[in-house]
Amino acid sequence: MITTTILIVLTATLFLAYANGANDNFKGVATLSGCGTADYRTALWWATGATLAGSLLATVLAAGLIKTFSGQGLAPDAIIGEPAFLAAVGLAAAATVMIATVTGLPISTTHALMGALVGAGLVATGGDLQWSRLGTAFVVPLLVSPLLAVTFALGLYPPLRYFRKKLGVTSQTCVCLDGGELAPTFAGPAGVLQFHSSGSPVVVVDDSHRCVERYRGHVFGFSCAAAADKLHYLSAAAVSFARGLNDTPKIAALLLSGGALASFGSGESSGRYIAFIAVAIFIAVGGLLSARKVARTMSHKITDMNVGQALTANIVTAVLVTVASRFGMPVSTTHVSCGSLFGIGVVTRQAKWRTIVT
Repeated sequence: MITTTILIVLTATLFLAYANGANDNFKGVATLSGCGTADYRTALWWATGATLAGSLLATVLAAGLIKTFSGQGLAPDAIIGEPAFLAAVGLAAAATVMIATVTGLPISTTHALMGALVGAGLVATGGDLQWSRLGTAFVVPLLVSPLLAVTFALGLYPPLRYFRKKLGVTSQTCVCLDGGELAPTFAGPAGVLQFHSSGSPVVVVDDSHRCVERYRGHVFGFSCAAAADKLHYLSAAAVSFARGLNDTPKIAALLLSGGALASFGSGESSGRYIAFIAVAIFIAVGGLLSARKVARTMSHKITDMNVGQALTANIVTAVLVTVASRFGMPVSTTHVSCGSLFGIGVVTRQAKWRTIVT
């Protein structure tokens, strides 16, 4: 029987999926935009496709997260299966993520869901929650994962930079010229900045992401700049895929725990696929329609970076989130991504501490 509460659960879950896409979809490709490899629209579509792939495969590769975010072990099963409980969790988490999105703040859907589960659980049980389960299943992974991201980024980037220099790959900075041209610059006599360009160009002021640092040189006959850009695209896709893999089961758990889809005549097996597909679609739509404000924050307000630094941060984020998803560990893609970007910023001394702290 389809009740009003069941419809509220469905609405809350899909709203949460939309909010998640709006706040999280661009995070996987923030480095593409941040270092000028791709413009906003290209990066967003790239993220949407990779995230959708991760979301659809999550039913096979990350099903363990469904159990974690159903609240099993945190409160009695009779409570966590109630549609009213699930509706409260979904609406609270969705409102939190959407408010942050409107203000341009990248936040964690994982944390929002955890907080909603705890809040609804406290009310439903009169404070009788399994706090040890909360600590081991939620708090520890969420605290440790961003610290690991910072540590791995700090450790990985210096040796990669060392090998790049050993291979003779250098970097050059480009400035914006009239007509959208990017001209490589170099220091001339007496420290005067000079640039190569045909004709008589006019230097113009543009957004900082248009004036970028790129690699110069060839290794084994391949252009380093072109190879770095291609690898950067692949690493961004890996992050977006991992994000879809990690977030989709958490949101779909709201539909599957309360048997909302069973009210529409869906069996357990088909219900899981329907839940994942519905959540995946709304995540994609949310990202395409409402990601711009968070995109600005993630791309330009954490640290300045070049392609090599961005590639390192993406590798760290993709590996950590994918491994956590595979083993059913609830980590925040937002915090892992910010941690890896911040780790790079610490090494290069370009970290924007105020953004991280706030």
